[in-house]
Amino acid sequence: MTANTLPRTTEVATVALMIQQRANDTPDAVALRQKSLGIWQEITWSEYWNKVEAVAYGLIALGVGPGDRVAIQSENRPEWIVADAACSAIRATCMGLYPTNPAPEVEYLMADSGSKILIAEDQEQVDKALAAMDHLPALERIIYIEPRGTNRYDDEILLSWDEFVEMGNEHRSADARLLSRRMGEVEPDDLAYLIYTSGTTGPPKGAMLSVRNVEFACSLLNSSDGFVDPAPGPDDDLISFLPLCHVYEKAFGHWLNASAGTVTNFGESLDTLTMDMREVQPTIFEAVPRIWEKMHAAILLRVASASRFKKLNYSIWMKTADRIGRKLVANGGTWTLSGRIQYWFGYFFLFRALKERLGLSRCRHGITAAAPIAPEIIEFFMGIGVPVYEAYGMTENAAIATTNRPDRVVLGTVGEPYDGVEIRLEESTGEILVRHPGVFVGYWNKPDASAQTIDADRWLHTGDVGEWDGENLKIVDRLKDIIITAGGKNISPSEIENLVKMSPFVGEAIVIGDRRKYVSALIAIDFDATSEWAQRRRLPHTTYRDLSEKPEVRELIQNVVTEANGRLASVEQIKQFGFITKELDHEDGELTATMKVKRSVIATQFADEIEALYR
Repeated sequence: MTANTLPRTTEVATVALMIQQRANDTPDAVALRQKSLGIWQEITWSEYWNKVEAVAYGLIALGVGPGDRVAIQSENRPEWIVADAACSAIRATCMGLYPTNPAPEVEYLMADSGSKILIAEDQEQVDKALAAMDHLPALERIIYIEPRGTNRYDDEILLSWDEFVEMGNEHRSADARLLSRRMGEVEPDDLAYLIYTSGTTGPPKGAMLSVRNVEFACSLLNSSDGFVDPAPGPDDDLISFLPLCHVYEKAFGHWLNASAGTVTNFGESLDTLTMDMREVQPTIFEAVPRIWEKMHAAILLRVASASRFKKLNYSIWMKTADRIGRKLVANGGTWTLSGRIQYWFGYFFLFRALKERLGLSRCRHGITAAAPIAPEIIEFFMGIGVPVYEAYGMTENAAIATTNRPDRVVLGTVGEPYDGVEIRLEESTGEILVRHPGVFVGYWNKPDASAQTIDADRWLHTGDVGEWDGENLKIVDRLKDIIITAGGKNISPSEIENLVKMSPFVGEAIVIGDRRKYVSALIAIDFDATSEWAQRRRLPHTTYRDLSEKPEVRELIQNVVTEANGRLASVEQIKQFGFITKELDHEDGELTATMKVKRSVIATQFADEIEALYR
């Protein structure tokens, strides 16, 4: 359906307006793909905008007005970003929940935000909200996407997605120009999003991003001087798998798609990500460090169980990759003629097959952000021909701060500031301060916390400690995570943890030592990798705990720790370590949904194990 347009009374470029313009300019071009029952289904820009219009009218029909909050709790799928864009079109505020949020967190987030509508994916998410209804006076309707199970419920608050869309279509037929009038009333200071922080240090806070903030982020992501060269466009494929309620995925899977016209692909589930990656072969791939680490570990494991000939072939060409990676790092990411020749031979004998198996054969720009990563991981991928660039951003600055640029890579740093972004380091603490038009409005209903985070001159106090490496910024650690030993030495735990996590057998490492006489660590094994290692040695085991407690596994991890210690100063070395004998989990409150460890929770839940390291 062709978009209905009226002369605009504002110059604000909302996400909805970007989609509408693409529907007018390139109606038959592919905007989204969704895999269903093993088949990739295409959605054109005109179809995309038609869905956005129907959902926007449906929300209006339910009484949603400017500033009202609409919550979405679902795995990544087209309906997620359709509803998000519909909120943008009618000046409502979109608030996302993680599908893994347990019921108490759902209750807290829904109540704190005062959400009027909840769009829930399935019965599991509906049940969480229904259980909290007595504490959610603002919630008026729950719209469920998947009918299985939920369609048998007899509750007037429930509405199926199909019924909701039909309601929107009927409302659109009654007044086809209403949406254009609403879009024409958008103001730059309208509240576009409430994005809740991960809650690593306390209850999650709702970061308020305005239309102006999002517009600024889109302008940089889509610019010729943005994160990728040449600028992203319709020929670029991305795969959406990180949570869409997190600013990282929202920026690339949604905002970049709307502003640059890239194609966002939605796989069937996280369980099928490996296969989906191989089928899509994305050209731009953004991930958190744990994903890159697991890819690296998967390669090492596959080689360990390969035939003698394949091991020999891998050994020969990975030595070549090491040389290529070191040379690229030394040249800031710029290829030399000799490097290209070596890569050509390596591509023929190993790299092509390796990249195709990873799903990165077409990747022209890989991004790692949201947490620290070992530089060796980036060098590894660069050596096999996958350009990976470390970047830095956070919810409070609309994901925009710094990025390494093609041909200007400085390994171990998060790159240079984007154009229009000011960064300085607080003199006494080294805290990173950021200022630009994308810096958020503040925290929802928390004026004191807002005032502590944004000062009078609009500098955002990030809570990260940094230092300059020429023009590039290096993240030392979170200010609150810096360890000061009993001897008064300052230590960055993330650097130590990254060295340990270079091993495929380590899933997570938590370094301890604040006000202690030496550094210790709690280590969680990677069950898949360690289990395969144990099977090759005919070491019987059953559960995660059973495997963790094997003396042979302790010896294996001791070797990992010893190797890491060899690269550390004496005061930084891990003198004792213990095992976390369960897999850390978001639902148990130990991890954020983006797989960052909640140190305060670990310190409480494993207090006895920590004290045992200092007896």
